[in-house]
Amino acid sequence: MKIMIALVAITFSMSNAFAADQVKKTPSPAQQAQQDKMKACNADAGNKALKGDERKKFMSECLSSKPASATQQDKMKACNADAGNKALKGDERKKFMSECLKADKQ
Repeated sequence: MKIMIALVAITFSMSNAFAADQVKKTPSPAQQAQQDKMKACNADAGNKALKGDERKKFMSECLSSKPASATQQDKMKACNADAGNKALKGDERKKFMSECLKADKQ
């Protein structure tokens, strides 16, 4: 009986660990912008057929350049959607929106 209970407990804990690994987090707007920038820089380097040190230098310069500023309205939409996905309400939502909009200004 003890062995059976131990097997059930092990199976249950393994299934929970597996399920936790399967949850995919959505990137924040800032993370998504960085991913998009990486894709664009990589595509540009590929189009220019850059290799080796030349490619490394190009990628470094491309990634360190400032992105085109999003409009305030775009920032509000992205932060608002993120707050909605997190089901935030009241003061929690206000705090999140404030931090989100400040983070996008950098």
